[in-house]
Formats: sequence, structure tokens, C-alpha cells
Amino acid sequence: EGLLLYACVISDILDGFAGVEQVIILGDVTYGACCIDDFSAAALGADFLVHYGHSCLVPVDITSIPCLYVFVDISIDVEHLVGTILLNFEPGQRLVLAGTIQFSTAIQQAKTQLASSFPSLAIPKCKPLSPGEVLGCTAPVLQEHADAIVFLADGRFHLEAIMIANPDIPAYRYDPYGRELTQEHYDQEGMRNARRKAVEQARHATRWGLVLGTLGRQGNPHILSMLQKHFEERGMSYTLFLMSEISPPRLAMIQDVDAWVQVACPRLSIDWGEGFTKPTLTPYEALVCLGEVPAWWEHEQQGTAAAPSSKEDNSMGTVCPQQPLKKHAPYPMDYYAKEGGIWNSSWHKKA
Repeated sequence: EGLLLYACVISDILDGFAGVEQVIILGDVTYGACCIDDFSAAALGADFLVHYGHSCLVPVDITSIPCLYVFVDISIDVEHLVGTILLNFEPGQRLVLAGTIQFSTAIQQAKTQLASSFPSLAIPKCKPLSPGEVLGCTAPVLQEHADAIVFLADGRFHLEAIMIANPDIPAYRYDPYGRELTQEHYDQEGMRNARRKAVEQARHATRWGLVLGTLGRQGNPHILSMLQKHFEERGMSYTLFLMSEISPPRLAMIQDVDAWVQVACPRLSIDWGEGFTKPTLTPYEALVCLGEVPAWWEHEQQGTAAAPSSKEDNSMGTVCPQQPLKKHAPYPMDYYAKEGGIWNSSWHKKA
């Protein structure tokens, strides 16, 4: 959204120097690459769509019109970042360096400069994301032990995803604008208890609401179809809703529903879960509720913690189906991971 102020300038450049007949500026909110609005662009008669600022979550061979992703790279004081890490961590500690997409170049530069002091420093990769990139709904599960995660971002939203996926690794956030390093904390126990409570309450529901998010490509019809199939096989009553924005007040207006499943952004349920008047599940939680996949708390009880379904290699090692028991089992944060679970919303073909 911060880039929207440059839209008119870019429009004038395209109009004056590129021979473009008409430039349409889409003003709807864009939270991430999942919000790429090729459907609206096509409906407005556009021949080509330019999407600034985010990764290629929806491949260009999937979009309804030709699309160009323009990654935004923000230059920061890498020397200060490196100096801050050297000052706060002992040489030889096993660090993980990650962040948001606009700082990917700085992450790579920092790794090069830190290599002599931290030879095991790793930049994880979760396909189809770029090395070190983390989304608020998609983060790698680190397989080898790490002493700390250093996350480069000006906010917590994306950082929280890698914290949820790796609940027992200390996390630090470096703010490139304030040039500060802070240790960050997340209520792992509280979040997991709240999500478990929502799943268990939903098991008693008789009237369900299935919500497909229509903000760009946030809602995946394939996931919706899978859920509908499971509901129909069990003879469960449900009503389908289409919504561009999902919020507790909006769902509270609909009285004839006992439980919701929202196929949009999993963080809506995780972050706002206790604000909804009725249990509001993610696709993963819905499958847990239906008994299609094991619950994360079952792995904790069995003495192993299941990682999200991924077999790709990254710089932290090979992802395996199970990990040694830790204090908390990783809650799956693989919503757009190429090799994510069956609840996964990736548009990329699985190997």
C-alpha cells in the first residue's frame, strides 16, 4: 500500500514514453502477492497487469491476463546490521537470517559479511519464495538446531509466521529504519489453546458457513472444492459465502451459522480468532475437525512434532516428516509452500 503514492507517476511515465493508450490504477487494498487482482484487471479490459512489491505466488501462466511482478528492493545500512549482529551474538553461534522480500538483497549481503564470524549462518528457503523470504502465512520449519533467528523487517506480522513454525527458537527483529535489534516473543501456548478450542467447538456444529475470499487471488477455489466434497460426503449442511474482506463484525451479522471455514488468509483465524463469535477455522483446522489430518496437539502427546508436509532441501537441511519432541509442536505455516499439506493454497505445481 505504501507504493500506491507512486502509481500516478508511473502511469504518466508509461503514458508518455511507452506508448500506452490507457493506464488503470487498481486502488483496492493489497496485503500481499495473494491479492494480485488479475480478474478485476481483465474485467476492466486491461491487456497487461503490473504488480509491485511482492513475490510471484500466483505464477504468470496461471493469471487470466499476462502479468509482470516487480519486486521492490529497499537499500538499508547493511554495515549497521552486521555490526549489530556482531555486537549481540557470540561468534560461532548458529544463526538463521531471514526477513521480508524488500530486504532480500540486504540479507544476502549481510550473510557474506558475517560468514567469517558465523560460518553456519543459514538463509532458509521455502519454495516458491525467495531465499530468506517469509510471509505471514508461509514460513520454513528449521530442521537443524539454531541458536537464534534474526529477522529483518519493520513489523512483526511476517516474523510471527516463522516464530509459530519454530516455536522453540529465540527470535530477534532488526528494524532497518529505527536501526534497532529487539528480542521478540509470541504467546505460543495461548495461540495453540485458542485454536484447539475453536476446532473442538466446531465439531459440534450442524450449520456451517464456507467463505471464499474474493480479494484478488486470496481465496483458492480448489481448496473450497475439496472442503465442499468432504462436507457433502458426510451429509453436513453448509452455506457458501463470497467476501472480499472477512472480519468478526461481518461474520457476526450472519446468525444462521454455527461454525465458519474461511478460505482466504489463515492469519485471520489465528490473529482474530477469539474476536469471532463463532469458531472460524482455517482450511487446515477444518480438515483436523473433520478427522482428515492429525491435529498438531496429537503430535505433542505422542512425543513427536510433525512438520508441515514438505520434502524440499534448504540451507538448514532436509525437511523430514517428524521432529524430536519440543515444548510445542510446530503449527503448520505452509499456506503457499510448494510442498505444503493438502490444505495448502499453492498455485505452483507440486513435484
